[in-house]
Amino acid sequence: MKTPQFIQIHHMQLEAVRQELLQGLTANPQPGGASTSPKFLYDALGSRVFEAITELPEYYPTRTEAAIFEAHGGAMAQRVPAGATLIDLGAGNCNKAASLFDRFIPARYVAVDISVEFLRNALNCLQRQYPALDMVGVGLDFSQTLNLPPEVGAPDAAPRVLFYPGSSIGNFTPTEALAFLRQVHQACGPVAGGGLLIGVDLIKDSAELEAAYDDALGVTAAFNRNLLSHINRLVGSDLRLADWGHVALYNTDESRIEMHLAAHRDLTVHWPGGQRTFAQGERIHTENSYKWTIDGFSQLLREAGFGQAVTWTDAATPEQGRFAVLWASA
Repeated sequence: MKTPQFIQIHHMQLEAVRQELLQGLTANPQPGGASTSPKFLYDALGSRVFEAITELPEYYPTRTEAAIFEAHGGAMAQRVPAGATLIDLGAGNCNKAASLFDRFIPARYVAVDISVEFLRNALNCLQRQYPALDMVGVGLDFSQTLNLPPEVGAPDAAPRVLFYPGSSIGNFTPTEALAFLRQVHQACGPVAGGGLLIGVDLIKDSAELEAAYDDALGVTAAFNRNLLSHINRLVGSDLRLADWGHVALYNTDESRIEMHLAAHRDLTVHWPGGQRTFAQGERIHTENSYKWTIDGFSQLLREAGFGQAVTWTDAATPEQGRFAVLWASA
């Protein structure tokens, strides 16, 4: 059995992380107020809680996307070249990509994620299931720059298929998404046959969207509030989970779900060298999840340099779909 290679590019620079978090926490109430990057939701515990979210009845994206892969995986395999390097962005537990191995027949699997130890454990387990497959784990924060290491494989050696499921692209604003997709296009390399396979959540009824991010069991609320514990560890603050409540709402003007943490009372948060007062009801903006139309996202892919996208959805006609998977050739 092969042993997965692991390259850790993401080494937490604690002072830089601390400054990033404090800059967001101390932002003026107007216009945007306090905020944090959604990447801080995914510490070791947060990654596990998110796995639980994907099992909830309200959280349709994971199972809907899985049904699309099951129904249309054969058609996707006709587009994805066998023997490619499959690069899984935000791999998490690696299950989504692994479910496609038998159809896509990759020569190498590259799993990329910011949650380094979680990824390491997942990849070690996956290697036992596929002992002959060449596997590489990359601990990388690609939220700003997608710099894949040389160990991924020379870009001119085999087609590269970048895989970005789960509608994680929704965490980017449209402007950020375009910049990121341009980096993805470049990462596909020059070999013919490469491209991007991406999951995209579609615009739909706001009640269904809000329920998916504010489930009755409170798992998403726990996921959001766990961020406070993570911040405390990183900056030495004294945020108390009991002081904050989970808020999820659909912003129709921006076509996005927003997650916030709202203060239950007037309070002051302290950390070494500083503090911030929050009024009752004041919020920390923790995540956006933009929703798209198929036409709108296809146009974004073309602007990023990709060819015309091929789309599969969970409905008989794409216009009725709740979720889409798109293949775009580089």
